[in-house]
Amino acid sequence: MRCGNTSRIPPTGSSSLDAQREVCEAYIASQRSEGWVVLRERYDDGGISGGTLDRQGLTRLLTDIEDGLVDVVVVYKIDRLSRSLMDFSKLVEIFDRNGVTFISVTQSFNTTTSMGRLTLNILLSFAQFEREVTAERIRDKFAASRKRGLWMGGVPPYGYRVQGRKLLVEEDRAAEVRWIFDRFAELGSGTMLAREVALRGLRTSRGNPLDKKYIYRMLNNRAYLGEAVHKGESYPGEHAAIIGHWAWDRVHAILRESPRKRAARTRAGTPALLKGLIYGPDGAAFSPSHTRKGARLYRYYVSQSVLARGAGACPIGRVSAGEIEAAVIGQLRAVFRQPEIVAGTMRAIREQDETITEAEVCAALQELDPLWDELFPAEQARIVALLVERIDLGEEGLSLRLRTEGLPGLAREMLARDVGQAA
Repeated sequence: MRCGNTSRIPPTGSSSLDAQREVCEAYIASQRSEGWVVLRERYDDGGISGGTLDRQGLTRLLTDIEDGLVDVVVVYKIDRLSRSLMDFSKLVEIFDRNGVTFISVTQSFNTTTSMGRLTLNILLSFAQFEREVTAERIRDKFAASRKRGLWMGGVPPYGYRVQGRKLLVEEDRAAEVRWIFDRFAELGSGTMLAREVALRGLRTSRGNPLDKKYIYRMLNNRAYLGEAVHKGESYPGEHAAIIGHWAWDRVHAILRESPRKRAARTRAGTPALLKGLIYGPDGAAFSPSHTRKGARLYRYYVSQSVLARGAGACPIGRVSAGEIEAAVIGQLRAVFRQPEIVAGTMRAIREQDETITEAEVCAALQELDPLWDELFPAEQARIVALLVERIDLGEEGLSLRLRTEGLPGLAREMLARDVGQAA
């Protein structure tokens, strides 16, 4: 009969592995009268836990069993093959299907009998119990070490390095961590902060960029407070803190807000004078966007076609926000001085109030020109939305379509403002 021998011990114990194999071979030699022959193939899995079936040597053994090359599987002890009762039941099913007998040299039983199967299940139950107790002991030791503030391995947080199983502060990166906490407190937006971090070229120790997801993990990592965390509980750590509690509290006061509210506040804080008014040659709307380089903010409007299908989808992919806003404001200021516009506005206002003179309407419109730069961005955007219906961009320039009802309404607001100031 053809016998396969399998062993599983740590790689450093190669002498023990050979000793186990010699014992198994001696047992097979004692059965030579029964026609037992040792196969030359070795099915060893050095250094791999018996708690899994995903082992190269075991996989080769099962393949040879399915191919009819093995009649008897001989092991030194049962747990050399598997330490899981569920896994071993699967192996026994494969053995039975292929008519293979399982033998343990140091634990005498035969799987072809009911008593042998009972003995096997009892031994496997104790093996699995031993494995689970060992795992619990390791978890308890890990938890106790974390409660003492010890570093228990893994990838160190950005800003720290590991030396002698301790976390030490890397001053250059620690300064970047402090900047990230301070900058998030100023911006209140992880998206905007991620853009600034990318411009600074910050990367992890593995060379990966610090994206938005990584930044939020940093902002929630209590290791930066000098603490060790285990299952949601924080304990004083052995390592030094990088940030203070005041910086942590300032950031987390923002994080406790709804992300939707923070995003709305970010959008409101970024001026977009012509939002919802600009359209490209293909009829697609333009959306406001921005980026930062150092301390400078660069704003622009980008075509929805480009955002959806990429560069080249629209002849005019994006335009500088400052340039197009200045052009639109320039045209509006010119409109305020055109006699026909003043006359049309006068007629619309006189229909509701005949006591208002043309000179008053003209003075009210002319007053808006010098007053414009003193208005808040939100007020400027409101006035533009009141006066402008649509802005069409073409390769020759821009075309402005005014709201005919907007200018009289604005003139009435200016007249009311003048009356209030006079009173």
